[in-house]
Amino acid sequence: MPEFRSGAAGQIVLAATPIGNMGDATVRLINLLQHADVIAAEDTRRLHRLVSALDITTSGRILSYHEHNEQSRTPYLLDLVRGGATLLMVTDAGMPSVSDPGYRLVEAAAAEGIAVTAAPGPSAVLTALALSGLPTDRFCFEGFLPRKAGERAGRLAELAAERRTMVFFEAPHRLEAMLRALDAAFGGSRPAAVARELTKLHEQVLRAPLRELLEWAESSEVRGEIAVVVGGAAEAAPEAPEDHVAAVNGLISQGSRLKDAVASVASDARISKRELYSAVLAARSKDDAGKAENAGKS
Repeated sequence: MPEFRSGAAGQIVLAATPIGNMGDATVRLINLLQHADVIAAEDTRRLHRLVSALDITTSGRILSYHEHNEQSRTPYLLDLVRGGATLLMVTDAGMPSVSDPGYRLVEAAAAEGIAVTAAPGPSAVLTALALSGLPTDRFCFEGFLPRKAGERAGRLAELAAERRTMVFFEAPHRLEAMLRALDAAFGGSRPAAVARELTKLHEQVLRAPLRELLEWAESSEVRGEIAVVVGGAAEAAPEAPEDHVAAVNGLISQGSRLKDAVASVASDARISKRELYSAVLAARSKDDAGKAENAGKS
C-alpha cells in the first residue's frame, strides 16, 4: 500500500533492511526505497549495493546519516520533514536505532510531535535469540560490551545476577576475549550460544556452555557478524528458616529478647517470623533432647 501523501505533513519511516539474505527485504521496504522523498542511510555505498541487489531504483535524495554526523544533520532532516517530505531512515543491516543510528532522530522528532513510524523486518537481535535455544520469555539487549578489559569486567559484574536471557553483539576478532570475560564473570557452565552470519550462506549457531564456546573460539578463525546469547542467572534456592537459627541465637547472646531477635532476622532475610520462631524452638528442643540423652549416658 502506498505511504506517500502529496501535500500532506511529512513523516519519518524507520525501515529494517536485510541482515544477510536479500530475500528478506519486504515489499514495504522496496516501495519505500523507490518512492521516499529523502533516504537517510548509515552508509550510502551499502545502500547502493542493496538497491542494486533488489534490482530497483530510488527517486529521492540520498543523504548520509551516521554516528559521526547525526547530531549535526538531525535538525536539517527535521526541516525536510516539516516541509512535507517522507524521510526514509535505513542502516547497514537490521532495524535503525537498535545499536545503530536513528535514536537521535526519533528523540528529536518525538519532542516536536513529528510523525514517526516503522517498516519492521529483519533483526539480528531477535533472530539470534530465537535460534539460541535459550529462554525467550524475558530477555535484554546489551549491544557491544566495552572494549577496555576493566570497563568490560565492570559491566559484566553488574550483569552477573541478571535473570533474563542476554543478547550481545561482538566483532569476530574480539570474540575470544569477550567469551573469556563472560566465562570469568558468569562461570564456564552458563549456557550460551554464538550466532554467526545469520541468514547468510555460512550461517552457524553454536549452543554450548561458555567454557566450551571459549575453547572453540580459541581454536578457530572466527569470521562474520557475531551475536552472542547468554542464559540468565539461575534463580537462587529459597532459604529455609532453619538456615537463620544461628543468627537469631547470636542476637540473643548479645542481649536481645527471642521475639525481637526473630523479628530482626526475619525482616533482613525476608522470611516468615512465625516459621523462624518455630525453627528456633525446634532447634532448642532438639538441643535439649541431645543434652538429656548425653546426661543419661554419663
